[in-house]
Amino acid sequence: MDTSFNTTKEFAEALDKADVLHHVRDRFYIQPNEIYMDGNSLGLASKDAEASLLNALEDWKKEGIKIWNIEDSKYYHYSKHIASNMAPLIGASPEEVVVVGSTTSNIHQAISTFYEPTKDKHKILVDDLNFPTDRYAVDSQVRLKGLDPNDAVKVVKSSDGVFIDEDAIIDAMTDDVALILLPTVLYRSAQVLDMAKITMAAKERQIIIGWDLCHAIGAIEMDLTQIDADFAVWCTYKYLSGGPGSTAGLYINKKHFNRSPGTAGWFGNKDETQFQLNHTFEHQRDASGWQVGTPNILSMAPLEGVLNIFNEVGIHAIRTKSLHITSYLMYLIDEKLTDYGYSVGNLRDDFKRGGHVCLVHDEAYRISLALKDKGVIPDFREPNVIRLAPIALYTSYEEVYKVVEILEEIAQDHLYEQYSTKRGLVV
Repeated sequence: MDTSFNTTKEFAEALDKADVLHHVRDRFYIQPNEIYMDGNSLGLASKDAEASLLNALEDWKKEGIKIWNIEDSKYYHYSKHIASNMAPLIGASPEEVVVVGSTTSNIHQAISTFYEPTKDKHKILVDDLNFPTDRYAVDSQVRLKGLDPNDAVKVVKSSDGVFIDEDAIIDAMTDDVALILLPTVLYRSAQVLDMAKITMAAKERQIIIGWDLCHAIGAIEMDLTQIDADFAVWCTYKYLSGGPGSTAGLYINKKHFNRSPGTAGWFGNKDETQFQLNHTFEHQRDASGWQVGTPNILSMAPLEGVLNIFNEVGIHAIRTKSLHITSYLMYLIDEKLTDYGYSVGNLRDDFKRGGHVCLVHDEAYRISLALKDKGVIPDFREPNVIRLAPIALYTSYEEVYKVVEILEEIAQDHLYEQYSTKRGLVV
């Protein structure tokens, strides 16, 4: 990968002409006079997602209750249908993936399935930089077991508040740890944890381990089959562009199919007996057995379409461009913005960083507001981080160039000073 960049606009234009994914941009809804850099929070709508959503809506309009039986019971088995196209993105077999719930509900499902505390082995190991919902779910599950999170939740603390030391995680895998939940990519700093190294260490100590893939799926390459983690959870509205609140994903390693789900529901029952409506649960022995209620078809439908794009392009090509365009962004920050107090807050090594750039500035919040008024959509994370995510499928190199120009203008002319430091409800 050639990273011999320069700072001219003409160079950015040349990179776009050479970009093998540039044509895919036309399949997404790009708003005029706007540069969207927040696909790590909510991906843009695609024409493919729109088409599959409208198709599902038409099927409902035409068929009513009969929708469950059309196209060889496609919607009745919708989770399996979509899972078959999602599984390649994480290196899993389709039978190990279920499209269901939300990230948080899937954490509850997984922990209630795998967390079996004993007197000697009762702790859940987490880190102090993961997204808060993971911790909320962990603490709640611990309380449901009659335990105190202050005792039963073991927290690996970051030494600098930005990155997590992988060796510190492994050192914390003591005999009293029963389960581990960690992020693959840290949501602020974009640090990528070595899943293989950490998972192997957990297995050697006979500890159940699961991964939060929210900032990883659709952005980096993974092979859960090779890693052999016990479970994983993820959302689908970020890099996957499944739409606001689109149905999440859950991975259950096939070696655990004989376990009973922690929270059982009728869509986790065997197909053969589901509509016999027996009061005895008969667990479907694959990941679909971890479904609970009726699938939310209209929240799943956009995934059917957008995954066509991912499978046509391939995650390797996506990751290759992502690394290149974020390298270009970091180069421009280094060359043009450091004199104005900006710095790159993520790790530089390709294998250690995810799909977004962590831009640090003391006035990050007010700068993010100024960016929005200039037509750039970033997002802000406390205390001083602007996350910029050039998405491989729809962000151009010229847009990255323009964003840096605007960031320079905002700092040079102190445009951020006209904005209040008071935080909005959604930042």
